[in-house]
Amino acid sequence: MSQTLSEKVRWTTADLELLTADEWKRYEIIDGELFVTRAPHFKHQSVIRNICNQLGNWSDKTQLGDVFPAPGIVFSDADNVIPDAIWISVERMERFTDEAGHFIGAPELIIEVLSPGAANERRDREAKLKLYSSQGVEEYWIVSRELQQVEVYRRENVVLKRAATYTAQDTLTSPILPGFECLVQRLFKQIGITQ
Repeated sequence: MSQTLSEKVRWTTADLELLTADEWKRYEIIDGELFVTRAPHFKHQSVIRNICNQLGNWSDKTQLGDVFPAPGIVFSDADNVIPDAIWISVERMERFTDEAGHFIGAPELIIEVLSPGAANERRDREAKLKLYSSQGVEEYWIVSRELQQVEVYRRENVVLKRAATYTAQDTLTSPILPGFECLVQRLFKQIGITQ
């Protein structure tokens, strides 16, 4: 017997407290659907570190905002995610944080580094793209370690649409980050490790 949409289990932020804490798993809820993923590969985390270093250096110079790796964002009771990284302006940071230290509104920029597997890729390219679009994120970067590229989605009217794809030899820039420039291959450098 198949379930109808109204019979499906809808997860909420409160339900996460019922799950056993496990530092090796990441729990996210998108439109009431629970997504459970393992801690990412260290090469994945290295890319996140590189992105945060580049955005952090720019943020230190400009003082316009800050970058955070793996922050909790609670958009609603049914939409609770942990993107790989965000950049948020000082103004939004002050408006969109709760007492527990979670973000409760859209940062200007969200970054997801693709994990292997069709389900992971579909979550980042479809479910999260729709969620971030509906919540008011200005720019969304989908980073592929395997292809060494960054797909950039920018807000066009009320939705995020693909604006550009940057490859290793390209220089990544953004209208929301005035003066930010980064050679894409820098995001993928790994000290002492072959790709």
